[in-house]
Amino acid sequence: MQFELTGSVRLRPLSEADTDELYALIDANREYLARWMPWAETQTRAGTAEFIRTTLDQAAMDNGFQVALVIGERLAGVLGYHSLDRENRRVSIGYWIAESDQGRGLMTEAVMRLIDHAFDVWGLHRVEIRSAIDNARSRALCERLGFVEEGVLREAEAFADRYHDLVVYSMLAPEWARRAGS
Repeated sequence: MQFELTGSVRLRPLSEADTDELYALIDANREYLARWMPWAETQTRAGTAEFIRTTLDQAAMDNGFQVALVIGERLAGVLGYHSLDRENRRVSIGYWIAESDQGRGLMTEAVMRLIDHAFDVWGLHRVEIRSAIDNARSRALCERLGFVEEGVLREAEAFADRYHDLVVYSMLAPEWARRAGS
């Protein structure tokens, strides 16, 4: 699955050849990412390689996919679907971008493409995003796209020595269609 975005930005599937570059990106952004994502604190090169293999399996099983956010030829982040629930016609989206590439609307545009795909190609009814309650940038993305804040899952994400509350946001297919039509 590949998507062209603004300028020289695109989304493309991850490959095993991305392991070193993706690990270097995570390592360079470790302190920033670890504030919101438990896996970032301890991510290793081997863990990055395993993540990529898992994403390839996920796509092969037609259970969603993960893509690299690429600026020019450089990896800048990752986004994709968590498990696809075809029975209930829903999916959740996760994403992250290098701190230095934030503030340009790239992730907003990228997430929009995944939402379009979920509703228009897969015919899903619901897309969900969960964000750490104090992750202002992630929450602002959800709100910018018109997601509805449904509530807070208390201490729903475990870190080594603490828990984060997660805010649940959702978008329904009819809401997205109305938004696109306006």
